[in-house]
Amino acid sequence: MRLLVTGGAGFIGSHFVRQLLTGAYPDLPADEVIVVDSLTYAGNRTNLAPVEADPRLRFVHGDICDAELLAKELSGVDAVVHFAAESHVDRSIAGASVFVRTNVLGTQTLLQCALEAGVGRVVHVSTDEVYGSIDSGSWTEDCPLEPNSPYASSKAGSDLLARAYHRTYGLDVRVTRCCNNYGPYQHPEKLIPLFVTNLLDGSPLPLYGDGGNVREWVHTDDHCRGIALVLAGGRPGETYHIGGGRELTNRELTGMLLEFFQADWSRVRPVADRKGHDLRYSLDGGKIERELGYRPQIDFADGLARTVRWYRENRDWWQPLKSRARTETTGVPA
Repeated sequence: MRLLVTGGAGFIGSHFVRQLLTGAYPDLPADEVIVVDSLTYAGNRTNLAPVEADPRLRFVHGDICDAELLAKELSGVDAVVHFAAESHVDRSIAGASVFVRTNVLGTQTLLQCALEAGVGRVVHVSTDEVYGSIDSGSWTEDCPLEPNSPYASSKAGSDLLARAYHRTYGLDVRVTRCCNNYGPYQHPEKLIPLFVTNLLDGSPLPLYGDGGNVREWVHTDDHCRGIALVLAGGRPGETYHIGGGRELTNRELTGMLLEFFQADWSRVRPVADRKGHDLRYSLDGGKIERELGYRPQIDFADGLARTVRWYRENRDWWQPLKSRARTETTGVPA
């Protein structure tokens, strides 16, 4: 099977590629894996270092809005996994246009080129944020999309384009929506790696508002395994939730991280809440469990401990990223 992975040098995409090439997904034999990534601040070639010598891997530095490049690279490809996206909510609040360009126009360009190239399957990777906020219970896949941030709105637009390309043109597109991810190689602008690296550096932890916002968490390894299941056995035109089953307030998560470092709450610095901050996300994962047998396997406490250890041991990976981020507008995601 020849696969093209967009955003394959990013946090989640690179994990999928590493796992794919090391045989973690036996239902997806990979004869060739083409990674297309524009290497924005969140894309990093070193994320692929563990598999860069694999002769099946080919890296293409390119933009998913470049139809000519995509047409060339999609020729003869059997399947696409579409990770490429602008994904940081605070950046979208500061400037929405790049999110619309990449997430909406880029997705449409990819879908059109995949259609014209006769690609057999496309998995479009999305987010729980397209639903907005939920006070109680959990979203099912047929809940209405009510996004509240420019980022979430751009992802909702891309989801609807994926649906349209299936319904209108018959393209086999499968959509996944996931909760908050964590794990190694995550850019240190995101909540867990930001707080972990700040604790390692002796810096304060900027906690939004009262810390009461609730998020569901999944290790990126579980997320990518769910994506592989959808690619191998999902139904065309369907949407699947990939959850982690562990809901925590941001304050509870902060407390867990403080415990890992034997630090106290004096390290926490409350900051003004994010504009339009969603209170709670929660996914119902029953569909993917019934149809494809997915259940998260990594216990959150264990996965978090392993993640903290990875950042302790890989300062040379994250420190340059934090140094660069000091000159950019970043915030605390949740």
